[in-house]
Amino acid sequence: QVQLVESGGGLVQAGDSLRLSCAASGRTFSTYAMGWFRQAPGKEREFVAALNWNGTNTYYADSVKGRFTISRDNVKNTLYLQMNSLKPEDTAVYYCAADLTPVGVRNTPDYWGQGTQVTVSS
Repeated sequence: QVQLVESGGGLVQAGDSLRLSCAASGRTFSTYAMGWFRQAPGKEREFVAALNWNGTNTYYADSVKGRFTISRDNVKNTLYLQMNSLKPEDTAVYYCAADLTPVGVRNTPDYWGQGTQVTVSS
């Protein structure tokens, strides 16, 4: 089992950058594929980005491709999401997720964090 805690959210202006972090508990972090999702007010939760256990394979939603970068540090048990050129439509609660497979983490992750709010003003 893994527990996930996100941090790094906040209020920024359009065009700014922000880096989210997700700290994972347990000694098995490196065995999990990891991902980020987001949920805007009144909308369903959507996939943002994911990567496999060692970060060699990454996956992005079209809406963030070229602006967001997902990465992980298996020594620090931490997942990151670097968000550049932020837009007002990126405003959402961002969730960290974990699953044993990349397919699973992009669709039906086994584990979720509690979320961190990102607000982008125009």
